[in-house]
Amino acid sequence: VQLMESGGGLVQPGGSLRLSCAASGFTLDYYTIGWFRQAPGKEREGVSCISSGDDSTYYADSVKGRFTIARDNAKNTVYLQMNSLNPEDTAVYYCAAGSCIYLRSPHYFGSWGQGTQVTVSS
Repeated sequence: VQLMESGGGLVQPGGSLRLSCAASGFTLDYYTIGWFRQAPGKEREGVSCISSGDDSTYYADSVKGRFTIARDNAKNTVYLQMNSLNPEDTAVYYCAAGSCIYLRSPHYFGSWGQGTQVTVSS
């Protein structure tokens, strides 16, 4: 199981980015995928999760209403659409496979990608 994130970059406050989590060698639809982020000097935190099967979605309170997670099975990719970004969203963003009930416990997730940097700054 190998995951790869992309789509990060520099964006002004209030702007948007769409991150992608692509799978290699397996069908992503069968897996629950979580998005996490880690800012300098801070612990890794769960941001959002989409369950396998029914595609139930979960969000951290800090991103609810601004971020949207979704799958594109044809492209074997999970996306994280991020709107109304603010400087507090600056971090390296990762995707990983696991269970959404453990979104607050990143160590229960595996197959981590290498991460993609998101910087929100004017």
